[in-house]
Formats: sequence, structure tokens, C-alpha cells
Amino acid sequence: QVMLVESGGGLVQPGGSLRLSCAASGSIFSLNTMGWYRQAPGRQRVVVAHITSAGSTNYADSVKGRFTISRDNRKNTVYLQMNSLKPEDTAVYYCNNAPPRAYWGQGSQVTVSS
Repeated sequence: QVMLVESGGGLVQPGGSLRLSCAASGSIFSLNTMGWYRQAPGRQRVVVAHITSAGSTNYADSVKGRFTISRDNRKNTVYLQMNSLKPEDTAVYYCNNAPPRAYWGQGSQVTVSS
């Protein structure tokens, strides 16, 4: 069974923090590179960060130094710690393999606004 369940989003003021979680089925998670993606209103979905099964990470320039991706291989879960949030970070955030599969979860809405 394929499963991707994102959680942890919400409304936060500029400069605030949020931590997103994504629970994935083993077929998606195990030994695979996992990524976080986001889609802002009227824009295409773009990759934010990804992490290999060994823990190597890569970030989009727009979030470097502010976001941290991590994973717990025992729990088939990937996380995205987001600090110093900006209004332009407002989007629906998704997790998936990197490169992504055709299947997507429901995403988690992040809104950064005062």
C-alpha cells in the first residue's frame, strides 16, 4: 500500500518556525532518497530539500540556512524543520521520493503572515 501523510503545517508569523512530518509507506521510504516539495498558489510544485537514505542533504537556494531536512529510518518518517519563515514560504508542502513518484499525498498547508 502506497502512503504519504504530511502533517505539522499551520499559520505562523514571519520569523517563526514550524516542523513538518511525513509518514511514508515502506515501499516509498526504504533505501530511497526522500524530498520535500512545495506549491505556492498559481505556481508549479518545486523541490525544497532532499535527503538520501544515508543522510546526505541538499537544499534549494531559497531555503538554505533556514530549513533542515532529516529522516528517521526506523519510523519511515521524514521531517522538515523550518525556521526564520518568510511570507514567500507560504505554500502547500508535500513529501515524496526524489525524483518524485506519480502518487502524492494531500500535503500540509503552511501560511506565513502577520
